[in-house]
Amino acid sequence: MQRLNNKLGLFSALPMLSILAIAFFAPLLVVAIFSSMPPKVFTLTHIPDFSAYSVFFQQGFYRSLLWSLGAAFISTVILLVVCWPLAFGMAKIFKSFTLVLTIAVVMSLFVSENIRLFGWVLTLMKGGLIEGHMRAWLGIGFDSPLYGVPVIVFGLVYAYLPFMLFPLAQGIATVPDDARQAAADLGASRWQIFAQIDVPLAAPGIVVGCLLCFVLSAGAVAESKILGGQAIITITDDIETAFTFGQDWPLGSALSVIFIAIVSVFALLAISVVDLDKIMGRKR
Repeated sequence: MQRLNNKLGLFSALPMLSILAIAFFAPLLVVAIFSSMPPKVFTLTHIPDFSAYSVFFQQGFYRSLLWSLGAAFISTVILLVVCWPLAFGMAKIFKSFTLVLTIAVVMSLFVSENIRLFGWVLTLMKGGLIEGHMRAWLGIGFDSPLYGVPVIVFGLVYAYLPFMLFPLAQGIATVPDDARQAAADLGASRWQIFAQIDVPLAAPGIVVGCLLCFVLSAGAVAESKILGGQAIITITDDIETAFTFGQDWPLGSALSVIFIAIVSVFALLAISVVDLDKIMGRKR
């Protein structure tokens, strides 16, 4: 019976697997093949030489990769700290107000990320919404925080907050209130309850939220361009430049393969520490 169910499940999944193979894996395969072509080549008919990978170190593209990973890590940590109290409130305290808060957060996603970031440019720029009104009403101003690393991290935190908030709230919601109350009755402090009950039991939501935010932040390019004025060059910006202005598809493909491989390693390490069956709601 189990073998029959497995066969039926595989048969039912074939249409989706076919779509994934065509729409997802096939383009990745093409990119991987292009990464082995000589420079300035636009066909797959040449003899592979993998010279594009050596350019990654020779021309210092590893710096932009480190900037991307560093900004993604910092923004993910900030998001985890900022979203935990709000997610806890949504899961355990706010009750009916949770729906209002959810709708408010989701509605922000209805507006393009670029438009929202340009809104922050108009707000934070010299003579903008904040500084202009302060100068007019109070006679004081301040230097614009735009075009620096901190505002890029702020943009990442702002743009990807929902992707941390909702998985985190879902993970916290699975923590039984009885377990927390029992621990308190036995004399556990709030910190002990947090460290030994809340965090371990909410780990699936924490990992999913951190993974989503890290991957999205590492691949973001709009924040560094719009808010940061390219104060730092991200790896995705280098990839875009190689494919467009540089007209060097093998280089762009090689940078893409390196970036995908490194992010995939982080993702697999994160997934390995959680129970996927629990996340999927399956019983062993």
